[in-house]
Amino acid sequence: MPTTLNPYLGFCDNAREAMTFYQSVFGGELTVSTFAEFHASEDPAEADKVMHSMLTTTQGMVLMGADTPNSMEHTPGSAISISLSGDDEVELRGYYEKLCADGGSVTVPMERAPWGDVFGMCTDRFGIAWLVNVNNGQAAAGAS
Repeated sequence: MPTTLNPYLGFCDNAREAMTFYQSVFGGELTVSTFAEFHASEDPAEADKVMHSMLTTTQGMVLMGADTPNSMEHTPGSAISISLSGDDEVELRGYYEKLCADGGSVTVPMERAPWGDVFGMCTDRFGIAWLVNVNNGQAAAGAS
């Protein structure tokens, strides 16, 4: 799978409703995972919140979205991130390191995520949030 670049939308407790709406508009297959499914939050109020959703259409469009965790601020204008994903861990780690450098900041270090992929988040020096995901099938052996 080549590296893909797509929008990642942030919502405030209505990601499932929004992503279902986008599916009605664009068609395609929608997958939704909650914080509880991945044991990604100790806050019971977040159990049913969407940790990750992905709409994939037959035309090749990909739209991702999630609810903002209670520990993070949700403000208008910060409701979108850019997601890079693919199989090439060396390529994706290189992008991540460059995006974090020169005034950028690490939000989540590149490491094995609860869903099995290698994942990291950072904000570049221009304030743009990036999510980088190396698909499980091709993640380098021994990567942490």
